[in-house]
Amino acid sequence: MRISARADYAVRAVLELAVRQGGGDPVKAETISDAQGIPHKFLEGILGDLRRGGIVESRRGGGGGYRLARDPARITVADVIRAVDGPIVSVRGERPTGLTYTGTAQPLLPLWIALRANVRKILEGVTVADIAADALPAPVRDLAAEPAAWENP
Repeated sequence: MRISARADYAVRAVLELAVRQGGGDPVKAETISDAQGIPHKFLEGILGDLRRGGIVESRRGGGGGYRLARDPARITVADVIRAVDGPIVSVRGERPTGLTYTGTAQPLLPLWIALRANVRKILEGVTVADIAADALPAPVRDLAAEPAAWENP
């Protein structure tokens, strides 16, 4: 699985909104861009996708900007990634359930489905509020604490 720059930036932007929205005022794209080092023009496109995906809402004008469309505890990392990149796990650009294999390749399909299930389990189990509070769920912390997780084979 590969996390695109677009998905990484989207999660970082949503996290920035979660941390800053306590004041109630919308957050300007420039503020997010500066705080996270995200190219402004790229961020504008990402914020548009997040708005269309129901993750953020926007307000125009001098006091305008962006805010989360719902409570950060109800927005998962999977929600954010899907809003900007579509399906979380695909094989050759297709969802695994749309694939068919024959002959010796047949065992690949359950492998791709299992991979998707594990990725979804993690990304759907972590909310923006979890990250903002530096409180990742125990299973995620446990996986990240394994020394092999930090090694590049």
